[in-house]
Amino acid sequence: MKKIILLSFLSFGLNTSFAQSTSYWQQHADYKMEVSMDVKNYQYNGKQELVYSNNSSDTLKKVYYHLFFNAFQPGSEMDARLHFIKDPDARMVAKVKGADGKEVKQSRIESLKPNEIGFLKITNFKQDGITAQTRVSGTILEVTLPKPVLPNSKSTFTLDFDGQVPVQVRRAGRNNSEGVELSMSQWYPKLAEFDFEGWHADPYIAREFHGVWGNFDVKITIDKDYTIGGSGYLQNKNTIGHGYEDEGVKVVYPKKTKTLTWHFIAPNVHDFTWAADKEYTHDIVKGPNDVDLHFFYKNNPKTTANWKQLEPLMVKVMDYYNHKVGPYPYKQYSFIQGGDGGMEYAMCTLMLGNGTLEGILGTATHELGHSWFQHILASNESKHPWMDEGFTTYIEDSALNELAGDKKVSNPFKGNYAAYYSLVNSGKEQPQTTHGDRYDENRPYSISSYIKGSIFLSQLEYVIGKENVDATLKRYFNDFKFKHPTPNDIKRTAERVSGAELDWYLTDWAQTTNTIDYGIKEVADKEGKTAVSLERIGRMPMPIDLKVDYTDGTSETFYIPLRMMNFIKPNPNPNEKRTVLEDWAWAQSNYNFTIDKNKTAIKKITIDPSGLMADVKAANNVFEVK
Repeated sequence: MKKIILLSFLSFGLNTSFAQSTSYWQQHADYKMEVSMDVKNYQYNGKQELVYSNNSSDTLKKVYYHLFFNAFQPGSEMDARLHFIKDPDARMVAKVKGADGKEVKQSRIESLKPNEIGFLKITNFKQDGITAQTRVSGTILEVTLPKPVLPNSKSTFTLDFDGQVPVQVRRAGRNNSEGVELSMSQWYPKLAEFDFEGWHADPYIAREFHGVWGNFDVKITIDKDYTIGGSGYLQNKNTIGHGYEDEGVKVVYPKKTKTLTWHFIAPNVHDFTWAADKEYTHDIVKGPNDVDLHFFYKNNPKTTANWKQLEPLMVKVMDYYNHKVGPYPYKQYSFIQGGDGGMEYAMCTLMLGNGTLEGILGTATHELGHSWFQHILASNESKHPWMDEGFTTYIEDSALNELAGDKKVSNPFKGNYAAYYSLVNSGKEQPQTTHGDRYDENRPYSISSYIKGSIFLSQLEYVIGKENVDATLKRYFNDFKFKHPTPNDIKRTAERVSGAELDWYLTDWAQTTNTIDYGIKEVADKEGKTAVSLERIGRMPMPIDLKVDYTDGTSETFYIPLRMMNFIKPNPNPNEKRTVLEDWAWAQSNYNFTIDKNKTAIKKITIDPSGLMADVKAANNVFEVK
């Protein structure tokens, strides 16, 4: 295992240096933590040493840490948001009777008692052995350094911390709805990200995270009856046991043993998460490329069969993602029952596990996808949640369609388009440049991030062709793994692969609420031929695929390039005749062309027969000759 860890460190180090321009840089943080958990009162204490590499050209006089557990206190910003948002997360509110006797929703955080809240308290903060000045503001720790961290230099930060695990409200906590005792995500003082945009010390209000790449060395001391699953490789598996031990090894604890100290190393990740319970069943299944897939789930006869069936399916899903995007670079991944739904973390996920097989398969497939789009391609989730959630949804839908076998459909994204149209029609859409915490309501956030973000890629198949999108994903992964890509990076990758100009696509789709609406305005006889008049009604431009079905059962397609793309898409159906017409300039709202057949020979004309263009009014996309 030590050899595997060393090789991982070396290979990861090589991967982070190239692909982007020489001006690219990112910070680095190596954590060492020792934590002791008191399972009786759900409190813990620990020490942290962090070696921080300032690879920027800035001199840093302050640093910032996230103290996520402080969000689970009455009066916090997370609590405040639950009071004013129109559609609060159902997991975070309780139904109570108001003064008028009617049922109302109340923040669960608001009613937490002192022994139920979460907190992280920091003491003894030092920089290179010198005491630093600290200030806590909600979920953020501000540290004024006794000496600046100069460009291209390192500094060591040490601190002590005391924490309390909150009653499960959101993501982390104790005793979740399925009885898992400890879901330890966002549990430690986590250094905030500093990049070319500056500090990202976002308060923990609702969702999404951003972190610094680094190596984690973590020791957790806990009652010996608890099984732990989480990020990283267990270093002392043959003394810990709990299903980790090598085949043939029998683990025997000394009689007086009350606690065990678990030692994990997680190389080149930007987070560390774990969960623990006395009733976990722990299975290990060999996955693609010799990756160990770990499954931790409650020993419940009613749900065990579903988890057993899930295991070989996730081997297939990982193999699909390896081929679709790029090879999973670690040698371990864990599916852990815990949390409050499904949430991705480094080398693992926390997910509810008492549902149907179909339900836990969907959750596990989505969360595993985040290993590529967030924990390897670490975009800023807070500022661009659509890059992570949307791209993950895209490959999830693709993977589940592959698993469907005979029930596989030609367009697995069809439902996403319907959800997007409902958002547009609601009048509540906000641009995807909106910070994840600052959507007016949760539903528009979800559709914008998961659904519209997914359509960015499925619609890109329409714009530049599926083969080009497939190649784009692989090059994007190869160029930006273990980095922090931005929206421009996926756009430029698609341009490099296809040769198309796509600035308009990123601008209109991700930075505005402009919609696509093209229509067939008129179809008329013209000297034995058929004159077709099209119109652009929506603001967002698009190239046009148009199919003509004839009364004799034959068909052909016409392709109208978008002038600002400077690109002609490969024929998506090479076996069908296609005519490439003159390009259509965006400023011209109308476009006319002629079909070399009489109108009576035409049965139907359809704009975008693939259904991959997100035209918000489909009714005017089809003209049937009667």
